[in-house]
Amino acid sequence: MYNILVLHGPNLNMLGIREPGVYGTSTLASIEERLSNLAQALGIRLEFLQSNHEGVLIDRIHEAFGTKDGILMNPGAFTHYSYALRDAISSVQLPVVEVHLSNIHKRETFRHTSVIAPVAVGQIAGFGAQSYELGLLALHRFLEERGES
Repeated sequence: MYNILVLHGPNLNMLGIREPGVYGTSTLASIEERLSNLAQALGIRLEFLQSNHEGVLIDRIHEAFGTKDGILMNPGAFTHYSYALRDAISSVQLPVVEVHLSNIHKRETFRHTSVIAPVAVGQIAGFGAQSYELGLLALHRFLEERGES
C-alpha cells in the first residue's frame, strides 16, 4: 500500500468561495473526499495538509522523508517563486506530482513559470478539481512502474 502526502498551499482553504470562475465551486473538503474515494479504490493511504505558511509545508515535506512514497502537491502561489519549497522537495527525493486547478499557462504571465516543475515528475493543470484525481492516478502509475510498494 502506497502512502502519499497531499499538500495544498496558500488560499486553497478558500476554494468554493475564492474566484469560482477561475477555481470552480468545489471546496477543499469535497476535493479531499473525492481523492480519498479514489485512493481507497487504488489501495493508497493519504494524508492531507493545507497551509498558508511556507515553513509549515517545508516542515511536512521534510517529515515525509522515509515515511511517504510520494507527494501530490498544489503549491498555489508558491509555485512561482518558492525556491525554499523546491529545495525541500529536492532534498527528500520523493516523487512529486504538481497539480493546479486552473491552467497556469493560460493565465497572467507571472503564473507561467513553476519553480517546482523541475523537481517534480510531472505537472497537471487546468482540469479543475479533477486535476487532483488525475495527479493521484499519475503518481500511482509512476510508483507502480518504478516497482515500489
